[in-house]
Amino acid sequence: MLEVKNIYKSFGENQVLKGVNFSVEKGDVIAVLGSSGSGKTTLLKCISFLEPADKGEITFDDFHKDITKVTKKEIRQLRMKMGFVFQNFNLFRNMTALENVEEGLIRARKVPAAEAEKIAFEMLEKVGMTERAYHYPDLLSGGQQQRVAIARALAINPEVILFDEPTSALDPELTGEVLDVMRKLAMDGATMVVVTHEMEFARKVADWVVFMADGVIVEEAPSEEFFTHPKHERTIQFLRKTQEMAEENE
Repeated sequence: MLEVKNIYKSFGENQVLKGVNFSVEKGDVIAVLGSSGSGKTTLLKCISFLEPADKGEITFDDFHKDITKVTKKEIRQLRMKMGFVFQNFNLFRNMTALENVEEGLIRARKVPAAEAEKIAFEMLEKVGMTERAYHYPDLLSGGQQQRVAIARALAINPEVILFDEPTSALDPELTGEVLDVMRKLAMDGATMVVVTHEMEFARKVADWVVFMADGVIVEEAPSEEFFTHPKHERTIQFLRKTQEMAEENE
């Protein structure tokens, strides 16, 4: 469905992605793990054209092209197939939850206002936020704002949803409500790529785990196998370190 090959990206002298190959099939829930600076977020941004890659190829359904030669019109068309959920919600502060969800439908998809409102309410219901449809972001908790952001991503009926550390800006008690929504989406068959530090989500919800370090994919495997039989020394060290940190925080 979606595949990128040989992706390179540098910021000045700093080479962040070094020939990454990555693919997603319909219905996959892929967790992308790695320490800060490993290239996880940059990979998502290159896939969604929020950052221009320096080199590589992209295939999405029947579209295939050198990723550096994709036109603005083609980027718009490809983005129509992708939902994106950011770390910091990126909601419009001067719009209600409902208006935030409607916005992309009305502006990008040219959906009539009445139909956009109906879809927006359905998506807010999916994430348990209909009672706060007319609240502005400043009146919502971080977890509630992120659930609105997920509703906004769902509203365009994307083929794949890309999540960039969706719980990293949240207090621990609010993290659970967002992960619950994501679990339900996975059970409903949504195709998701989730850059995360939530090991429990990666272990129990994702069906495939990708581990990145220093701009390359070090190891990838089915979730159960990744956590029970990691093969690469870097992976073993990473899992041991995250386990120790989790125990310290208990």
